[in-house]
Amino acid sequence: MIKCVLFDMDGVIVNTEPIGYKANQDMYKALGIIVPDSVYNTFVGNSDKNIVAKLKDLYEISLTHEELLEKQYEYYFKAFDTSDDVELLPGVKDLIIDLHSSGIKLIVASSASNAKIEKVFTRFGLHSYFDAKLSGEDFEFSKPNPAIYIEAANQSGFTKEECIVIEDSTNGIKAAKAAGIYCIGYESGLSIPQDTSEADIVITDFDQLNSNKIKGLPRTVII
Repeated sequence: MIKCVLFDMDGVIVNTEPIGYKANQDMYKALGIIVPDSVYNTFVGNSDKNIVAKLKDLYEISLTHEELLEKQYEYYFKAFDTSDDVELLPGVKDLIIDLHSSGIKLIVASSASNAKIEKVFTRFGLHSYFDAKLSGEDFEFSKPNPAIYIEAANQSGFTKEECIVIEDSTNGIKAAKAAGIYCIGYESGLSIPQDTSEADIVITDFDQLNSNKIKGLPRTVII
């Protein structure tokens, strides 16, 4: 029986990708670089520090790694704090409440920084539902490396077979599967299109899930 759900955050719990895209494009313009969507899309699911490292590898940027990371946070937090467009994904809070009420442990394992996770959880009142919050900035390698999901499963206190992951990105799904954990791919239609073909099942609406269905995975049929 499933006893713990490991949530990605961006694109699963909250739709921050539009403001993240705008903030990053504004920063790229200020830096005098052009990052085409074909390159930008490969960043989805990566931690901020690894995205910065990739930018430094691809472009001539005079800022140090630390300075560029701070610049990225500056643009992102300004966009987050001033935007009314940041919203939870439809149905996700109802699912979170249902899972929590049924005794299923919840852990977020996000490539976002700790500061970004805290802002989202505070803004939408999510702290009380989650037992742990893991940030990609605390791991050397980003998704698709499985380290963050291996650690999340360890912190759950349950076996990998008693955990599932909900992910929306190609890199995140690859990380979950490499960690040996059952993965639900989520396609909201609101985020940058991703390849979810490696997920065990794919949903397009959180109404397709509830605590009873999740507890019965992988035997449960999700329609």
